[in-house]
Amino acid sequence: MLETLLIRSRATPSEPPRRRGATSLGTERDRFGVLRGVLAAVPWLQVGMGAVIVLLAALVPWGTGKVLGAMDQQILAVDVKGDFIGDSRIAIERAAGNWIGKSYFATDLSDIKASLERRPWVESAAVQRVWPDRLVIDIREKKPLAYWTDGRLVSRTGELFAPSNPEVAGRLPRLAGPDERVRDVIDMARTMSEKLVARGLGFAGLSLEHRGAWTLQLANGIEVVLGRDQVKQRFERFITVYENRLAARSDEVSRVDARYTNGVAVKWKAAVAASGPKS
Repeated sequence: MLETLLIRSRATPSEPPRRRGATSLGTERDRFGVLRGVLAAVPWLQVGMGAVIVLLAALVPWGTGKVLGAMDQQILAVDVKGDFIGDSRIAIERAAGNWIGKSYFATDLSDIKASLERRPWVESAAVQRVWPDRLVIDIREKKPLAYWTDGRLVSRTGELFAPSNPEVAGRLPRLAGPDERVRDVIDMARTMSEKLVARGLGFAGLSLEHRGAWTLQLANGIEVVLGRDQVKQRFERFITVYENRLAARSDEVSRVDARYTNGVAVKWKAAVAASGPKS
């Protein structure tokens, strides 16, 4: 029985031998082809340039810091420029001396500017570096327009300031009023001053009371009361009366009250009042 089975087994036609690995090899070749295609499609020049740019961008701050660190010096001198009336060049140099010995590059110029502009007379300060160890400071002072209510000064831009030496401003008109109305007082004073000067009259001052009444002071000492209402019309009426009736006797007039509807009331100086007005 065993023999018969063996014979039959040998007689069975054998299957053709399988070629192992043919399918996997083709797949691998296809994969390599795809990979080569992808690599060929990559713009290697642009990628390389991009990588170089990124690298340089990362190195620039580092390199700049190294260069500036090697070049840095101490501030050894301060030059001050400007025309001075209230402050002084020496005082500014002394104040800026706090930065002598500080780093040329690391010192914040805005700190110096802010510090100098806190000085009462300084309107603006421009600060710049001059290589290798110098600062140049250009100062612009406030231009005083008039003395204000309590001895302070008011600048041409309408800023109130209180220096320790207001008297150096010299002879100026005197303005008065609430601080929050300073620009209103300046505008009214400029309008009146221009009209007075055009007629040969000097402007000495103008005051605004808290209740709103205006009083004008002329350079010849005459005080003009204008009140609260129709101030500009009353001022024009005073000008007309002065030119027609008072100009020739201005040295005898002490006070003019323009708060009347159709004219003005004149107060004469004491000597004139005692002897009676001249005809």
